[in-house]
Amino acid sequence: MSTTYTQHLFTLPTLGRGSHLVTEHVVKELPQIKEVKVGLVHLFLQHTSCALSLNENWDDDVRADMSDALDGIVVEDKAGKGIYRHDAEGSDDMPAHIKSSLIGASVSIPISNGRLATGTWQGIWFLEFRNSKQRRKVMATIQGEKM
Repeated sequence: MSTTYTQHLFTLPTLGRGSHLVTEHVVKELPQIKEVKVGLVHLFLQHTSCALSLNENWDDDVRADMSDALDGIVVEDKAGKGIYRHDAEGSDDMPAHIKSSLIGASVSIPISNGRLATGTWQGIWFLEFRNSKQRRKVMATIQGEKM
């Protein structure tokens, strides 16, 4: 049995605000997954105003509803009432940081026989909380027993 550890930094597609399914992009960026019999891939987003999650991979409405729900929970100060002290980059700045903390900057997914071992309806989501499109980087760490 041979254990492997690898890291790979990759950039997500530049996407606007919202919840986006990125499973296929992640798998394409990490061909090393195919070499692992049993293991884990850990995805860590190197930013503080977006998030990663595992959730519904079939119905686009779930992603739209999630974005709407998060916008309802953490409101943006569009009227400029000063509800947040930190607004250095605009009215979406602090709400983006709060949402990132609520959802999280990382996910770990089991690998089984060279494939992500997600559930039938699970996919990797990238949640962008800023109004403008951003370039986002992910550090992936793959560990496990080689095939």
